[in-house]
Amino acid sequence: MPTDPVILLSFINTKLRDEYGSLDELCSALSADKAEIVEKLAAVGYSYDKESNSFK
Repeated sequence: MPTDPVILLSFINTKLRDEYGSLDELCSALSADKAEIVEKLAAVGYSYDKESNSFK
């Protein structure tokens, strides 16, 4: 999983768009820490939008 927040944003949004129906599903499949992802992306001004299944 990328550590740079901007690259992480692109990686996560691509995975959400192409492979996973929700952030919970992505985190479960990739054994990723949801809180850590949310925190890193919030630090650069993004939050998860359930309706669009992406960080905006």
